[in-house]
Formats: sequence, structure tokens, C-alpha cells
Amino acid sequence: MRASADSPLPVDLYRAADVREMDRRAIEEHGLGDGALMERAGAAAFAAMRRRWPAARRIGVVAGGGNNGGDGYVLVRLARAHGLNATVFALREPKAGGDAARAAARFAEAGGRVKPFMDFADGTFDLVVDALMGTGLDRDLQGDFARTVEAINANAAPCFAIDIPSGLHADSGAVMGCAVRAAATITFIGAKCGLFTGRGPVFTGAVDFAGLDVPASVRDGLPPAARRVTEADLRAALPPRERDAHKGKFGHVLIAGGDLGMPGAVRMAAEAALRSGAGLVSVYTRPAHVAAVVGTRPELMCHGGDDADGMAELIDKATVVAVGPGLGQGDFGRTLLARAMAADKPLVVDADGLNLLAAQPAARGNWILTPHPGEAARLLGSSADNVQADRFTAAAELADRYDAVIVLKGAGTIVAAPDRTPALIDRGNPGMAAGGMGDILTGIIAAVLAQTGSPFEAACAGAFAHAAAGDRAAARGERGLAALDLVGELRSVLNP
Repeated sequence: MRASADSPLPVDLYRAADVREMDRRAIEEHGLGDGALMERAGAAAFAAMRRRWPAARRIGVVAGGGNNGGDGYVLVRLARAHGLNATVFALREPKAGGDAARAAARFAEAGGRVKPFMDFADGTFDLVVDALMGTGLDRDLQGDFARTVEAINANAAPCFAIDIPSGLHADSGAVMGCAVRAAATITFIGAKCGLFTGRGPVFTGAVDFAGLDVPASVRDGLPPAARRVTEADLRAALPPRERDAHKGKFGHVLIAGGDLGMPGAVRMAAEAALRSGAGLVSVYTRPAHVAAVVGTRPELMCHGGDDADGMAELIDKATVVAVGPGLGQGDFGRTLLARAMAADKPLVVDADGLNLLAAQPAARGNWILTPHPGEAARLLGSSADNVQADRFTAAAELADRYDAVIVLKGAGTIVAAPDRTPALIDRGNPGMAAGGMGDILTGIIAAVLAQTGSPFEAACAGAFAHAAAGDRAAARGERGLAALDLVGELRSVLNP
């Protein structure tokens, strides 16, 4: 998901209510009333449309009766002024006396005609513009609105959404019954959280941002709801190394797991930790797996045991402990997790470690939990559907309940911690929906934590590096991407 080159996507993300307050301040306190702000939004949308689809000549704009529709009337007026064959199909008339009504009147004064939406199905377009609904949606679409969304999606032309695809919840990224599937979206003044997580990335396509030149003071007292993690965060967490550095400066990671028949997970997590810059990496697993781990990656120090007794000395030497990959949920896994949790060391827990924790919840502090939605649901006693319906809320509840840094994996991975502004990773791709990806993430985060000492910073930087490596690995195609393909990209990602 990428912003246009001349309008960078901001780091701060906001909830829709706060952006509406910014709109109000711009209009009422900074002289952008009487449609001036709407003119800027429509002009920005038109410019972004022309950048992305310069050859499009036949434009069908689907307009609702609110301000989102008003933005559409401005866009179509400008399109016609530039010689394009642009038509408005109105589902509702703008409310009399409002900015949208003024925009519609200016369109009519310029010679434009409004067609009823029923004529939309007979049109042939190079591009459809969604100006149906804005950010205020709080219930499932029904009736004419649902049928309109379905008609837009059924059209063969690509769709460009203004502010947000109609039907997508601006805060959570949930689909409210149905939603427009856009090829690109332009959003204004404040980037909305829901564009980047949950179902948002599926429906928004590429994202452009236009700040509309409103004064920065419109954001006073409105803290962001989340913050995008960027390469700058990664560089801050892992700066260039000093020339006299030695391995002792970069921590010792212990990866514990790999019950009988599951050596691959702990082996992949350990290699990811090694490739992410940990000074030393040890593995504790079943004795039967030691030869396989050391034989394929001799830099790893591998120890075997059938219970947790052999871990004590290794934990004492470790800077960070990671438990979960291939752990299983039997006696072996339970004893390893209990020993790791009892130690006074920073801890990363994933996979079956999370499933065991769900059965016996505990709040520990100084640890990172990395659930996917199904594991998050078990930790909350909920369902994966409920987690996905509002990922920010689910991550915050997990952070508070377990006194932990939470990495809620998925499209738009969220990093949450008690009393911290959540972070969001807008990198990654569907090719990463494959076995072993979580094991790689565990190793990366453990290694970054060993180098930084900050669980929240390590979770943010590690999750970003994991996603960025996945994107590089997917350059040759997403389908068939394997977890170890990411490991080969980590050194270039972590040494920008």
C-alpha cells in the first residue's frame, strides 16, 4: 500500500470522529467554509485520478447525498472542464443549503447533468469513482445502498474511492455488510485507521493522501489513534554498528521448542534470530532433533532435553528467551513454557506457547505475545471473527489482560502495549500466508529485543522487518513463497 509520490502518507493515523472534528475546525475556525474545503478535496481527488489513470476518458461518478457526494461533484466538474466524458449518477440528492448542494449547483451551472443511478448499469466506463458514502457509516449497508455497492463492484471498470471505499468502517477496517472494492483510494486531512488493517487493505487498493493544506493546529488536542511503523523506526532501533563491536554487545537468544516430530519450527526461528543480528543463538529442543538443527546451521548452539531441567543454565546465559515454535501442548511444552515464564528474562511467546497460555492465563510483564487472530481469540475467550471485526480493540484488550506487548498478526499487523499508542505495519503480502512465517517472526523479534532491550520497540521493528523481507521475497511472485525465503532478505532489510 503506497501513497502518491507528491503527497506522502503520514505516519499518524486517526479515528473518523477526530478527522471530522478536524474538518469542522478547518471550516469554522480557519475560513474554509462555503464549500472551500470541499473544492480542495475534489480537486485533490481529480489530480490523483489523473495521475493513476491518465488515459481514462469515460468517467462514471456515483454520488450520494452527503459531503462525500459533494467531493464527487467537484471532481466531475473538473473532469468535464478538462475535456473528459464524465457523468454523475446520483443515488440521493444533496441536502439543500449544504456544501454538497453548492457543489452540485456549480456542476449544473457548468453544464453538467445528473443521471439517476438506475442508468449506471447501461454505462461503459474507463473508470468508476465511488463518492457514495464517507466515514460516518456505523451499520451494515442495506437496500439501495447495498445494491449500489454491488453494481459498482460488478462493473468491469476499475474503481477510485474518495476518502474511503463505501461500506468500509473507517476505524476498524471491517466490511459493513458489503463494500466497494477500489483499485485506489484517496483520503483527506487525516489518514483513517481502517484503511490499513482488517479487511481495509483488500478494499482500498493503493492509498493516496491529501492534507488539503489545512493548518496543523486543526489537530491540536487530537492525538493519533495509531502510528504507522516506517523504515525510520527500524533504523532508530538498529543503527549502524560501531567498528569495535563484538558479539557480546548484541545479546544471546534462546529459542525453546520443537517437540517430537516438529524440529523445523524451532530451527527456522533460530536461523531468523541469527540473521537478524543476535550475537549468539541457542536452541533447546528434543534430543532427537539436535543433529538436524546443528547439521544444517552449525552456527547455532543446540541442546537437547526431554523436560525443562536442561533449560536452567541456558536461561541464565540468555539475554532473551523465545518459546513456542513447534512446542506442542503436551508435558514437554507445558514445562518449557512454565520454566521460561518463571525466569526473570525478557520473553517472546508464540504458537503453542500461546495456546497453553490461553488455557492458564497469566499477566507477566516484560514479554511479547505474537498471536494470529485465532490464537488471539483463544487468549480472549472470543472468536476470530470478533477479533477481526475490531483488531485495534482486540489488541488493546490482550495487552491489558496479559500485561504484554501484543503483536496481532495479519493484514495490517498491530502492535499494542498498555498505555502506548498502538503501532501498525502496513507492509506484507498474501504470499506470507504460509506455514513457518510466524516462527520466522518470533526469531526476528527475539533478536531485535536482545539488541535493543525495549519490548515495544523490538516488536515494532521486528514486525516491520519481517513484513518488508516478505515483500522483497515476493518480488518473484507471492504464490509459493516459503518461510525461509524471508531469511535470505533479512540482511538487506536490517542494514538499510
